[in-house]
Amino acid sequence: MGPDPKAEAARWFEQAEADLDTARKLVEIHIFYAACFFAQQSAEKALKAAHYAAGARIVLGHSVGAVARATQPFAPAIAALADTVERLDLYYIPTRYPNSLPDSVPARVFKAEDAATAIDLATRVRHAVAAWLEAGPPVR
Repeated sequence: MGPDPKAEAARWFEQAEADLDTARKLVEIHIFYAACFFAQQSAEKALKAAHYAAGARIVLGHSVGAVARATQPFAPAIAALADTVERLDLYYIPTRYPNSLPDSVPARVFKAEDAATAIDLATRVRHAVAAWLEAGPPVR
């Protein structure tokens, strides 16, 4: 038997909250590329929290869009956000690796508006997952 679904979801959601807080703090000190990455991580972990709360034993993948879509069977309101929040997938690799950006580096490419968008999208995910968790998700 795996970990308690509610406890595992709580762990993932707690880290999602910490990552979102980190993203906001990074904006304050103008480190926008890292703020984008932490916002993506926050959304990914919040979505995985929903999967764990529903009884998943392991959730693979890093695509916010794909992980959100996979909630359709048990959390259609979360899945409905997938098309909107999948933009966060753009912040998973290019925010970290220079070879994903021809002739530049993440520290130069990502700007305040990118970070603001990423944080807004991650916040939407956070709110949707929090509301679903509070409603008491069905266990699969």
